[in-house]
Amino acid sequence: MKEYHVAFINEKTKKAFEELKEGKFEDSKLYGFISRAIDDLKKDPLCGIRIPKKQIPREYIKKYKVDNLRKYNLPGAWRLVYTIKADEVMILSIILEWMDHKKYERKFGY
Repeated sequence: MKEYHVAFINEKTKKAFEELKEGKFEDSKLYGFISRAIDDLKKDPLCGIRIPKKQIPREYIKKYKVDNLRKYNLPGAWRLVYTIKADEVMILSIILEWMDHKKYERKFGY
């Protein structure tokens, strides 16, 4: 059986996540929501909703070379965007970013 792991795309994103914990009330709540999502991804990397290839923003393809993308709906209309990489040993969910619904709609052209 493959192991499931979760990572951030880079240190900047990881640091932004960690800073939420010490932030104002809304930030600390968001930290909790993302932490719960990370726990869910460690149990089932496919728990998010698959985004069709034709809807993957070019930015993600150019910047991160993603060929698959998923979103995890967080409370308060926030979205966590991640990709999945796998090999023979493990499946890695890589968190790219999180955003509010308005930014998500703009980025994905809805």
